[in-house]
Amino acid sequence: MPADYLLNRERIITLLEQWLELDWLRALDLALVKLLAKLDPEASPLMLLAIALTSHQLGRGHICLDLEHLLRDPDLILLLPPEGQLVEAEQILPSQLLSIVSLEQWLSALEQSVLLYRPEQGSAAPLVLSGTRLYLYRYWHYEMSVAGALVQRLDNKLPLADDFADRLDGLFSEPLWVDGQRQTDWQKVACAMAAQGQLTLITGGPGTGKTTTVVRLLALLQQIAVQEGQALRIQLAAPTGKAAARLTESIGGQIASLPIEGRVKQSIPNEVTTLHRLLGSLPGTRHFRHNRTNPLVVDVLVIDEASMIDLEMMHSVLQALPAHARLILLGDKDQLASVEAGSVLGDLCADAEQGYYTLETQQQLEQLCREPITAEHWRRGIAGQHHLAQRTVMLRYSRRFGRDSGIGQLARAVNASDSYQAWQILQQDSADIGYLQLYQSDDAVFEQLVLGGQQGKQCRGYRHYLQVLHEMRPSLEQPLTSDCWQEWAMHVLTAFDKFRLLCALRQGDYGVAGLNERIVQLLYRKSLITRAQGWYEGRPVLVMQNDYSLGLMNGDIGIALYLPNSEVNAESDAPAYVLRVVFPRNDGTDGVRFILPSRLTAVETVFAMTVHKSQGSEFAHTALILPDRLNPVLTKELLYTGITRARDKFTLIESRGGIFKASVQRKVERVSGLSQAIAKQSIN
Repeated sequence: MPADYLLNRERIITLLEQWLELDWLRALDLALVKLLAKLDPEASPLMLLAIALTSHQLGRGHICLDLEHLLRDPDLILLLPPEGQLVEAEQILPSQLLSIVSLEQWLSALEQSVLLYRPEQGSAAPLVLSGTRLYLYRYWHYEMSVAGALVQRLDNKLPLADDFADRLDGLFSEPLWVDGQRQTDWQKVACAMAAQGQLTLITGGPGTGKTTTVVRLLALLQQIAVQEGQALRIQLAAPTGKAAARLTESIGGQIASLPIEGRVKQSIPNEVTTLHRLLGSLPGTRHFRHNRTNPLVVDVLVIDEASMIDLEMMHSVLQALPAHARLILLGDKDQLASVEAGSVLGDLCADAEQGYYTLETQQQLEQLCREPITAEHWRRGIAGQHHLAQRTVMLRYSRRFGRDSGIGQLARAVNASDSYQAWQILQQDSADIGYLQLYQSDDAVFEQLVLGGQQGKQCRGYRHYLQVLHEMRPSLEQPLTSDCWQEWAMHVLTAFDKFRLLCALRQGDYGVAGLNERIVQLLYRKSLITRAQGWYEGRPVLVMQNDYSLGLMNGDIGIALYLPNSEVNAESDAPAYVLRVVFPRNDGTDGVRFILPSRLTAVETVFAMTVHKSQGSEFAHTALILPDRLNPVLTKELLYTGITRARDKFTLIESRGGIFKASVQRKVERVSGLSQAIAKQSIN
């Protein structure tokens, strides 16, 4: 009987061990339970169950375990048998155990344990209970620290130059017109807001101009600072190397086109670094060189792709940020949250769609921008209740995906959880949307997609980059120092980004491992690559962890190419050419780097990659393949992120009908108390 397990410590641990065998728990979760059970020999079975589930939730990206929400909807725990898994009749399901627990029982059991932190005692403890939310102490500390640091910046208004509105107009000389109607220029609004405060949150979907906004904002701030004789110290950062490289590439050209003085342009940085490199990660630890006692030397910090930042990293950033510095976070609140625990940008921008500006905020922005501010779904805010909203701007017009864009329509329908509309869009005859239904016995459709058809530039597949590799290869008589090798390598890398296959999972036939093996075998059978194992020319690889000695970041993609051997001479019998892996430079300069495969210790083949790994990237044609059964990771956020990686064409591939529509109706619900902590500290 389920009740028996809640009366005996040994029995509850035995049950947790059974859940571990069924992959419903992680080994780490059970190990933590056993460790804390030794620290408190009197801990009740309900306390041990709470520890296991709190740790399990942390592994799923949740900061804490909300006991009240869990008991109201046990499915929130996502600790359920995977679809298709057979469960023995005598096996106790998590939902069965939770059904006989009351909130009062659980809270009482927690309060009686010495494992619970009590502020009045001042002594350390591994767990914290805040209302009905149970935390591991470290993550509660991160949450309180982040909330406190943000609240300190919320109301710090900075003075503006008397001619600020004129300067702003100079950077936004043309009004924004959409479908024949003048619209609020939210990029301009974002600049006005960021100029007057220490914290600004700018969110928007693909093509809404987040990068353009930041470049103009920095120009605005630097114009004033340079004229006053002291240029601002500005740092640009992103969570991953790929995101940093994309922002670096985008910023350079935009700075050159700004209508400002040359000396101001020169004072705007065009190189973006990763957060780990910015903070100075210390090998083998979770700590950084820059922290509260050794802060960053910076006046303005801009972080792009902020949706990928987890709570611990945000804590580290805020600890290292000087008290006087501005912090500007950019990102798409609707994308997938960070891989690690937390959904910081999503929590902070929860009210962005509705605006919730107070009358004072709206009037001030209208005065600075010299135009009315209005939007669909607009609501009036109350200062005491919508504190963060007064520092948030949502960019609402996509210049990449207009109203007629099939990709844009699909992304909006998915984001709205409208499975019927999303399905209708997929079935329409659209130039930029495709749909494929795969059958286990029929690989022809999949092969045609992967190889590339004859339907124009949008359907090139992987055959295209391999053709570029062979057809544009320079003569081996050219020395490696010749520019032709750099140019050829860039052509190959660019061609590879014309198509990418994304998936939701890492394991299984429809995960990264299975799909990469399948594609490699296909290319080998078609004689497009020379071998199916190890290193071969044309092998694309994804860097899985930062390697500062090589200047490679997690997420960087390179391709193996045969290049002239620089060590060959008249007296040498060395081969005329050697295999090297070419990577685009991520330091803001053009060109590539050639690295020997033997120096790459953490890479994997990347014909297929997860949607998570694709964040910060963009491909001409993106294909997203869904697994043949529902999985907790299949949510509207994952679909939205995959869809918006496509620039010209998006193809959805279903291995089983109905998975897409079911996934559209599922939303990531990451549990945290960050918004509540900010609201509480704002009042205090």
